[in-house]
Amino acid sequence: MWIYLLLSILTLSFLLIRRKFSYWQRQGVPFIPGRFPVGSFDGVGVRNHPSQLLTKFYNERKGLHPFVGVYYFLQPVVVVLDLDFAKNVLIRDFQYFHDRGLYYNEKDDPISGNLLHLEGSRWTNQRKKLIPTFSSGKLRMMCPTVVKVAENLKISFERCVAGHGEIEIKDILARFSTDVIASCAFGLDCSSLLEPDDEFRRMGTKVFDISRWKLLKLFFVFAFGNVARRFHMKLIDEDVSEFFFKVVRDTIDFRKKNLVNRNDFLNLLIQLKDKGELEGSDEKLGTLTLNEVVAHSFVFFLGGFETASTTMSYCLYELSLKEEVQERARQCIKAAISKHDGLNYDALLDMPYLEQCINETLRKYPPSTIYRIVTKNYQVPDSSIVFPKGMSVMVPVYAIHHDPEYWPDPERFDPDRFTPEECSARNPLTFIPFGEGPRMCVAARLGVLQTKIGLATLLMNFKFSNGANSSEPLQYSPKHFILTPVGGLRMRVKKIQ
Repeated sequence: MWIYLLLSILTLSFLLIRRKFSYWQRQGVPFIPGRFPVGSFDGVGVRNHPSQLLTKFYNERKGLHPFVGVYYFLQPVVVVLDLDFAKNVLIRDFQYFHDRGLYYNEKDDPISGNLLHLEGSRWTNQRKKLIPTFSSGKLRMMCPTVVKVAENLKISFERCVAGHGEIEIKDILARFSTDVIASCAFGLDCSSLLEPDDEFRRMGTKVFDISRWKLLKLFFVFAFGNVARRFHMKLIDEDVSEFFFKVVRDTIDFRKKNLVNRNDFLNLLIQLKDKGELEGSDEKLGTLTLNEVVAHSFVFFLGGFETASTTMSYCLYELSLKEEVQERARQCIKAAISKHDGLNYDALLDMPYLEQCINETLRKYPPSTIYRIVTKNYQVPDSSIVFPKGMSVMVPVYAIHHDPEYWPDPERFDPDRFTPEECSARNPLTFIPFGEGPRMCVAARLGVLQTKIGLATLLMNFKFSNGANSSEPLQYSPKHFILTPVGGLRMRVKKIQ
């Protein structure tokens, strides 16, 4: 009796799984076969980085269809192959794809209710409140704070160079990003550049420390979000969440009691919390709760902690391989600083070649893949195919940025790809490191500003050359969502006298 019941359950399970993995075949869409339990993403997190696997899918199926079907566990997922279809998803038909589909659980984990994860009208309302905090005027106001942190970056490099001619730069640049975010987003005079064991740095590292268990947990909550919420699953460790809440709460109390006013992002959030508007503006944006202030400060931290430091690291790595490009960037920086009497906001806006180097770095090493979720049934144009509500869509940024159709010799680092003439002649969707459309990163300009300040400070004072143990091409860790080189990035650094 029990044997027959067990056999029946196993047979039904087998038939259900087989039907799940025949979804794209039944739709008449080119697809990457899946197998139980991971679907098409076999080896992700163990042997392959997600960007590399998506690039493999892209190269195998591009030209056959505007998109290819894949399987994420048992879920059918769309991978975009065509720029025009990418424009549908990100811009033209945004009303069908306005959510990222990332897991959040505000009830059990308030810090997850941030702009990166929120959906629907909640996201629209919060974005409206936050966009003015990243205006040109607000960035100019925050610029001296970042420049001040960059002075410690210079000191830290001088100490390392004095002891070792060859250093691992990624950790130092991650500490620079930590101090910038601690200062701008949390109002802390953090000193992880000079004291590597600073508590803020340790908590930040813990957020991005992905064990095999945490990786499996991430895969599960993204694939089965509703189930995860029923089981009260949280992505952020309890001690990390408590730390950030305490930092924001204590900083707000201190500023109010001592009438402290700093030119930073947290001060702008406090204005929204207390008044629902920013100083110098009559626009009523609406108030923020303390939970929302912490959540938005935290996502500011998430966005800048890894992305800016990784971009600076890869840029210096590429410049260390090309001395003439490095010197051209250095002369661009010196000219702007001389013209504008120092490293200030106006000088940073007047460094076109350095910006080209940063853009080429973001092309070759984009931060992440773009994720969207279908929010209501979507009829694919000129097709009988319908994407049902809840289906995930991926835009493989790394694959697009390395497509030789758009970027000849894509593995070559060439900042001249981003001259004004080249940019105007190219489809804008071929370069989307921060996304595109209404849901693109609101803090992108601040991230670029931070990156410029860090690179300008270093290139003015140091020369970089390739380390003895550097590998070419780079190997990427499969255990990180952002492209991370295995073994870090070591290079020879020499102080400019």
